[in-house]
Amino acid sequence: MDKIITYLDNSGFMVEFPKVILVFDYYRDPAHCVVKALEHKPDVPVIFFVTHNHRDHFNTDIFNLGQSHRRLYVLSNDIPTREIHDDMPIDWMSRGDIIEGLPEGIKVHAFGSTDAGVSYLVVFPEGDTIFHAGDLNLWHWDEENTPREVEKARSLFTTELNRISESIAAVDVAFFPVDVRQGANCAAGAEKFLSAIAVKNFFPMHFKGSYEQACDFADYRLPPEVSERTTMHCLHKPGDTVRV
Repeated sequence: MDKIITYLDNSGFMVEFPKVILVFDYYRDPAHCVVKALEHKPDVPVIFFVTHNHRDHFNTDIFNLGQSHRRLYVLSNDIPTREIHDDMPIDWMSRGDIIEGLPEGIKVHAFGSTDAGVSYLVVFPEGDTIFHAGDLNLWHWDEENTPREVEKARSLFTTELNRISESIAAVDVAFFPVDVRQGANCAAGAEKFLSAIAVKNFFPMHFKGSYEQACDFADYRLPPEVSERTTMHCLHKPGDTVRV
């Protein structure tokens, strides 16, 4: 299904389908893309997804956006409730949960994370699939972590990745952290994810610094067959967009 993907900031993305708008991990939107999209499509429902409670992934502004639209919220169970009213249409999710019956027949699977909260797989009845990793990643710094800490990080990530790959063999769109603060290891988690799951369109996120290294896809250590099956997209400036 044709869709427009827009980079908001950090790990935030908006995915526009003809009849529904999905917003993932809204933290900031300096280009005002979400407001503009909602104004342009006044009759289209919007679903806000939040993977976890870190302030660079969750902003309570989402509860004030699109008030004239049909709004739904898919939130990790670690989101604080003080800003949430009983009448808000919220689905709370923990790892292993599945929700159905969302607009356009959307089904959502919650997988785990190697940090806080969850990661999401969004499935459309027609077969379109979107994976947003949240803070699921191979988080370690060789210069700072002990060998035991590095091995623990690898084990945690491998265990969760195996759970995911046993459930899904391929996805149309994947948003995944490539944090340049990790130096030479910044793409290690992404490389393992791309090797385990056939991704059609890959979007790095959570740069936390200069985006160039995260988007230097030629330096990713990927087998040729993986590189051939995946289109790599570098949306790094808030408001950058692509149709896939």
